[in-house]
Amino acid sequence: MERTNAKTIAEYIEASPEEHRETLQLLYDTVREAAPKATESMAYGMPAFKQGKPVFYFAIFPHHIGLYPTPEVVEAFKDRLLGYKTSKGAIQIPIGTALPLPLIKEMIAYRLESIGARK
Repeated sequence: MERTNAKTIAEYIEASPEEHRETLQLLYDTVREAAPKATESMAYGMPAFKQGKPVFYFAIFPHHIGLYPTPEVVEAFKDRLLGYKTSKGAIQIPIGTALPLPLIKEMIAYRLESIGARK
């Protein structure tokens, strides 16, 4: 997806390719459930959730959905992320692959705990 001028996460999802909107909405709902007190915004052209500190970002790309739970979380969950392409602070979920929603919730809970935030 090209960089968007979306000012809200809802606008970002709406501006995404139609065939990916349902998946992005499911991801958004999962993050909201896992971090209900997090504030949401757009940062670096992607949906962002913060609770004092960054908690979780995500973005759609032509071949994958990028999850950005912070480098600390990627490192802590590296053994459970072996089936995905990862980098220091990112996880790539190939388009057409089911989102690992329970794992995403666990990663968010870990991040909230690590920054001393309450769920």
